[in-house]
Amino acid sequence: MTDHYACVRYIVDDVRTAVGFYTSHLGFTLNSSAAPAFADVVRGPLRLLLSGPASSGARATPAEAGGAGRNRIQLVVDDLDAEIGRLHAAGLSFHGEVVTGPGGRQILLPDPAGNLVELFEPANRS
Repeated sequence: MTDHYACVRYIVDDVRTAVGFYTSHLGFTLNSSAAPAFADVVRGPLRLLLSGPASSGARATPAEAGGAGRNRIQLVVDDLDAEIGRLHAAGLSFHGEVVTGPGGRQILLPDPAGNLVELFEPANRS
């Protein structure tokens, strides 16, 4: 392998819309695009593969696996409340409320296709 990314594939309804969501709101950079079939965006060591309905990745995914599941990518943020405010101001809605646990606080943000993105603020471990 020549790249050093952790790769995750999300099946999306519209590749261009998904690219806009991840690059405009979540700090990803477009790596390559063969829209409307496929594009990939990167943020740090994460390469997110965005596969539209015509892509081989979508065709290889069984129909019964369709829809957003409980799996998600996690993006660590410094200030969860500030991120929530910024994304609300951009017109985005969240899935559920902030959940707090011993490791920190998190909220789920659905992408335009319903795939979940977890925004996570680690607990202050002084």
